[in-house]
Amino acid sequence: MFWIFTFGLLYIPNFVCAFTDNECYVTSKDYFYREGDVTIGAFFPLHIVHTGNKVPDKYMPHNVQDFYIQYKFKNYQFVLALMFAIEEINRNPHLLPNITLGYNIYNIPYTEKNILYSAFLWHTGMSSPLPNCDCGHKKKSPAVLTGPSRSASAHIGTLLQLYKIPQVTFGPFDSILDDRGQFNSLYQMAPDDTPLILAIVLLMLHFRWSWVGLILPDDHRGAHILSNWREVMESHGICIAFLKMISGTWNAFSNALWKNMEKIEESSANVIVIYGDIISLQGLMRHIAQLLVTWKVWVLNSSWDVDSHSDYFMVESFHGSLVFSHHHEEVVDFMNFVQTVNPYKYPEDNYLPKFWYLFFKCSFSNFDCQLLENCQPNASLDLLPRHLFDPAMSEEGYNIYNAVYAVVYSLHEMHLQQIQTQPYAYGEEMLFSPWQLLPFLKNAIMKSHVRGHTVMDGGRILEYDILNFWNFPSGIGLKVKVGTFSLHANEGVDFSLCEQMIQWPTGFTETPQSVCHKSCGPGFKKAAQKGKPVCCFDCTPCEDNEISNMTDMDQCVTCPESQYASSEKNYCLQKPVSFLAYEDPLGMALTITALGFSVLTAMVLVVFVKHRDTPIVKANNRALSYTLLLTLFICFLSSLLFIGQPNTATCILQQTAFGILFTVALSTVLAKAITVVIAFKATVPARMVRWLMVSRAPNFIIPICTLIQLIICGIWLLTSPPFIDQDTHAEHGHIIIVCNMGSTVAFHTVLGYLCSLALGSYTMAFLSRNLPDTFNEAKFLSFSMQVFFCVWITFLPVYHSTKGKVMVAMEVFSILASSIALLGLIFAPKCYIILLRPEKNSCLVIRNKTHSRKNIRLNLVKN
Repeated sequence: MFWIFTFGLLYIPNFVCAFTDNECYVTSKDYFYREGDVTIGAFFPLHIVHTGNKVPDKYMPHNVQDFYIQYKFKNYQFVLALMFAIEEINRNPHLLPNITLGYNIYNIPYTEKNILYSAFLWHTGMSSPLPNCDCGHKKKSPAVLTGPSRSASAHIGTLLQLYKIPQVTFGPFDSILDDRGQFNSLYQMAPDDTPLILAIVLLMLHFRWSWVGLILPDDHRGAHILSNWREVMESHGICIAFLKMISGTWNAFSNALWKNMEKIEESSANVIVIYGDIISLQGLMRHIAQLLVTWKVWVLNSSWDVDSHSDYFMVESFHGSLVFSHHHEEVVDFMNFVQTVNPYKYPEDNYLPKFWYLFFKCSFSNFDCQLLENCQPNASLDLLPRHLFDPAMSEEGYNIYNAVYAVVYSLHEMHLQQIQTQPYAYGEEMLFSPWQLLPFLKNAIMKSHVRGHTVMDGGRILEYDILNFWNFPSGIGLKVKVGTFSLHANEGVDFSLCEQMIQWPTGFTETPQSVCHKSCGPGFKKAAQKGKPVCCFDCTPCEDNEISNMTDMDQCVTCPESQYASSEKNYCLQKPVSFLAYEDPLGMALTITALGFSVLTAMVLVVFVKHRDTPIVKANNRALSYTLLLTLFICFLSSLLFIGQPNTATCILQQTAFGILFTVALSTVLAKAITVVIAFKATVPARMVRWLMVSRAPNFIIPICTLIQLIICGIWLLTSPPFIDQDTHAEHGHIIIVCNMGSTVAFHTVLGYLCSLALGSYTMAFLSRNLPDTFNEAKFLSFSMQVFFCVWITFLPVYHSTKGKVMVAMEVFSILASSIALLGLIFAPKCYIILLRPEKNSCLVIRNKTHSRKNIRLNLVKN
């Protein structure tokens, strides 16, 4: 029944707070204390009083009759942390020996006027305080603890600095309170939270959240934080989807808050950062709870206060949230201390009876409001639900614990100094003015003494715990540590996170994503959208031979020349080496063609040698015919130099053999054409013709023309010889090994020289085109030169427009085509007569024809 009752309070805490009519429960003093030789003052927000209809009191016009009291039970841990630290120090014989610590705890009222009234009440020690009158009270109270609200600490600090009374705050760090000119006796226990921005950004980077909302308090702290946020987020590629500055004056029902929440809910950002103290944003937090926003991930820089005035659904709204909390050592003894706390052990405490009455079925005496001993047996605060009271020491409680130790260490050092300067003072009552404590307190806080040792050892500056709020199934209310963030002076930043332990909001079935645009996968790059933040982009595929092997790459990476991009463009592949091989269909076809025509040329040569004494062989200068056939035979075979894997020798032989062999072939044709012209077209005396024919002067054309080509090739090889080269662009995914001609000028010079020989041969042959039909070789010479021209003129543009193996094949084809033209057009008619029409290959046929002068000269050719 007890647990049913206790968990039932989860659903109806407002009912208990607002409608409890027990007069003892709704009556509470604003302070309580414990005597000691030295007492520490403390101002905590423990309860607030509010009114409904503001009905004025009959006897006290400035007061109202219909007021309600609301206890902040979670804040009661502040009291417990203070009591625990003081009791621990009182048991320590090494700290302030023979001196007992006490405390004065005051509630922080809701209004600023009453805050100052409570400060005057503590300062004077009078129930009706008078300014500038302290009745000796401040000599026993060396310092005051205030917090967690900045405004309350600032109001109290304004008064305390007039008397130079040390003040230590345990709330979040605030830059205004750190102003030494305005608050010269105030010290903050909480460190500066500026590095926390980096911690949250690292969390965003870990989950690749680049599109986040940001909610800040609309005050000086929010403005300062915003500038730091923009700088850090932009440098890490994170964009702010929306920014909302929330006024601390807005409550959960403010119209302005409703309007802002509509925009927040509709935002495409799934992750929202709430950065600020819970006091300034408590209206927003309650409003979020009422809306049950379970489809957003909330990232907070501090825990929120689920007090007794909140409804049950508040914890449900923040299930799966991530909270950054200052790391502190676990104080195990504190949990044990909480278990022993009860109203009978601390009768001066007027808040503990309210706990026992509300949660443990206790009742008050109608006479003096003392708690009767009819409570639930073994009642303890650690049995309460965690969303109402957490027995583990909170961040603020730890700051209070540290603050008490800092004050005590200051008193201890000051007391030792007094003993050294005034030995007779040992054992006497400790007398001092609060301002004397200031230099000692400053030194103690800088060392951050806790239980006699320093927490900032090892060069550590800051350390945060990353907590995940669990409340599913409903009612758990756990904050589970899932990661850490550390900032070291020497080692830098350390960030760790255990994703497996994180429970996400119920609106997500997997790790949430918060991006303006889905990530660009491998093979794509980001392209910025005009007029939008850098996080909003389009994904465009990488260009040819470019890859991106990671997500969200700004630029694609070009593959090295020895590699090529995969079809998905997400990695580079090694290009296989390729060349015009004999095994390739194209290489095989060219090889068969070259070998076939070389054999055919050899057969023609055999035919000519076998019929060397026949008129048709003798009539066409058989020596030149043999030379031309041998040259063509070698030309066909030389084309094989272009096929197969190139090396330095073949690269040099390819072009030189091509130039020299065709020079011999064309000069032979030229010599044959000149011979015909001399025999049939010469106008010189017959004696001179006979001498030219007998001396075989045309045959000297071959060595002369070949020598010129040899000189050209020699200059080529000396200046810029051909070499092995790799063509990485001709064929996708392959490296083509080719022979680079070295000098294109030399190559075109060789080719131009060959064309000039062909032009000369064509001219000579054209002049003798009307010779007798039986031996009309000049006509076939002119035809062969025309084909030669067509082949090589066509070769040039095609050669320069192709690359790789096709370019090599084009040159081989041109060599074979021009060689076949010479072989076919010059020797095919003669072979036809020799083999198929032998009756035409006789002197009798020649004599029967009357050719007057040409026949006479033709007889000279036969000789």
